[in-house]
Amino acid sequence: MFYLSYRLIQMLTVILPTILIGGFEFFRHDFLLGYLSMQTGNVFITILTFVLSLLFSSWVFHIIRIKNDQLAEEQAKRAVYEERERLARELHDGIAQSLFFLNVKLKQGDVAAASRAVSTIDHHVRQAIFNLRSTPEEDGSLNSRVIKWISEWSSFSGIDAKVDFEIPNDLFTIKEEVQIFAIVQEAFANIRKHSGATQAHIDFKGTQEQWQLRIWDNGCGFDITLLSERKYGISMMRERARQVGAGFQLSKSELGGTKIIVTKEMQK
Repeated sequence: MFYLSYRLIQMLTVILPTILIGGFEFFRHDFLLGYLSMQTGNVFITILTFVLSLLFSSWVFHIIRIKNDQLAEEQAKRAVYEERERLARELHDGIAQSLFFLNVKLKQGDVAAASRAVSTIDHHVRQAIFNLRSTPEEDGSLNSRVIKWISEWSSFSGIDAKVDFEIPNDLFTIKEEVQIFAIVQEAFANIRKHSGATQAHIDFKGTQEQWQLRIWDNGCGFDITLLSERKYGISMMRERARQVGAGFQLSKSELGGTKIIVTKEMQK
């Protein structure tokens, strides 16, 4: 029905003025020349054109308004589904990793580490409940969501976080935003759990030609033992980067900690 309406509008835009205005001119020249002067006929055709344009434009804009309302409703529903998917992935990734870590530590008899894993699971669940109860923001862009989340992360972890964002709001699709946001969350979760850092930085810049996400800290840097514990999370970040067509690099930062770089060259 959506496509037929636009096809009908296109046909009527061409046919209706032609039939009415051209038909009136034909009828006037053949039957009304003895009754209507040329000047009077021009006045009539002008009035007819105005009335026709007014009625036709009102009808067309009424249809467009209805279609825009339908699209807005569909986009709102899609946004809800995408947010549910994002929360589900956050819970799955965070809890799955923590449960795996908990299982390993319980087998090793490390009760203290197992207790920390339980606390982490509790944090993920509470954060998900908070997100579900929170009122959606007017500005739901990736920039605002990440900045708000990092601010909450900094308050929770006690680690100073510096943010530098220069990303256009329309650069990513919703699915890409979900993947990129998850990379940020996983990277900062690793900083909080493993780095011992006092400062963390995120730099996210991009244009229509290229974008790059950099996250680094001033923590302890690479440690073979910790790196093996974080292998699941690193694999998830690398896989998420692959899903958005970006490259993933892990290295030591200039501050002594760990640096993550996700880069994508946009196709022209």
